[in-house]
Order: sequence, then structure tokens, then C-alpha cells
Amino acid sequence: MPCPYTLQHKTVPHLNGKCYILRLILCIYLTLSSGVFFADSAFALLRQHHDAPGVLRYHSHVSIKDDFGYTWQVVLFKLFPPGKAVEFNLRLVGFPGVFELAHPQSLEIVTAKGKLLSASDVYAEKSPSSNVGDYNLTNVLFKLTTTDSLKLYVPLSGEQRLVLQIPASVVTEWQWLVTDFNS
Repeated sequence: MPCPYTLQHKTVPHLNGKCYILRLILCIYLTLSSGVFFADSAFALLRQHHDAPGVLRYHSHVSIKDDFGYTWQVVLFKLFPPGKAVEFNLRLVGFPGVFELAHPQSLEIVTAKGKLLSASDVYAEKSPSSNVGDYNLTNVLFKLTTTDSLKLYVPLSGEQRLVLQIPASVVTEWQWLVTDFNS
């Protein structure tokens, strides 16, 4: 019996019931095993950009949903101020008109083990937009002893706080940025 999976004599063989079911099962298995439907919602990505001609920099960029279902852009980048030590800033960008970040207020960070850390507000004077926050994470990153998940308590206007869950995979990437890129 000729194999129904190959083309013979330049004609497409008729798919009998048994062959059709096998192909369908194979397609379903491959789709589910690829993780398309179960992908993590916070996939971090190290990106590179040019700060100046000939100066290449790396940053971590991830989109994370808050408890209300709104997506936030979370960007950690490395700064090289002239004559100073390297700094790491975390930029949080929410959807315009939904939340207004409070300035100047620190970002509170809680580790998976319950340790409370704080990052100062870079936009203490004036933020470029009410939905943008920039926080100095330099001291915080060096205090993280593990790459466990974090909770960011984002200060909002009106004494409100919003929680962003940062997965361990993103924290691991942040540690790579600290130790491996543009030392």
C-alpha cells in the first residue's frame, strides 16, 4: 500500500479517515506542546540602542499587566554619567489617562522573602508625563541576593498604590544587565 503522506504520480492522495485523524492529533499535540496558549505574560527582552555615535547600550524591556488588567512598560536601563559610578534606572510607563503617578515619592519594592527596599524618584521635580515614573534602582539591584520575583508598589496620586508583579525571569535578566553588559 503506498504511503498516504507522500505525493505520488503528481497527485494528492485521498485522505482516508485513519490518516486524517493521525494528522489532526499530531497538529493538536504540536500546537499544545509549543506553549503558544500557555506562554508567560511577562517575557523579558534585552535590547540594545545607541546612546551616542559609537556608544552601544543595553536595557531590559518588558510589558507587565497590573491587577486591573492594564499593561505597563517596565524598562531597566544602565546609565554612565560622566565622572560618576554606573547607575540603573527603572522606568514605568502606564497607559495615559488611566493612572497618574505621584511625584516625588519613592517606589517600594518587596522581595519574595518579604524584604522591603526603596528606590528614589528620579522625576522629583517634573515628570515628562503623569503616566511615567523613573526610579533609581542602583542600590536596590545590588541588595538583591536572589533572582526571585518582586512586587513593585507604584505610588499613585491620591495616596493610592498599584502593585506590579515582576517575575523571577525578569529579575534574572536585570541581574544579567548589572553583571554582564557594558561593565
